[in-house]
Amino acid sequence: MIALTLRVLAPFLVVGALVLLLRWTFSRGRHNVAQRTTRRGDPGEYGLLVPVAAPTDSAEALAQGARLDEAGIRYTVVDTKSGPRLMVWEDDADRARALLR
Repeated sequence: MIALTLRVLAPFLVVGALVLLLRWTFSRGRHNVAQRTTRRGDPGEYGLLVPVAAPTDSAEALAQGARLDEAGIRYTVVDTKSGPRLMVWEDDADRARALLR
């Protein structure tokens, strides 16, 4: 009798547990485990990315980025402690610097 009851209730218990887990996972709120506050780093703290230019504002960063984009160089603009920097992969750094001169 007990085994039969467990066989019937087990799927409902598993589905109920999954529903609660998924609801917690996809809910919005402050209890997310991976939530972190962003911080600005020094220009040298970005792993394999190296700074190639220091634009004065976002318009200049977009203009310089467009030149890199045309040459097929992937880039990103990072707001560091020293101001905005155009960052590229280390392998593309020399070519990017030459283009931006």
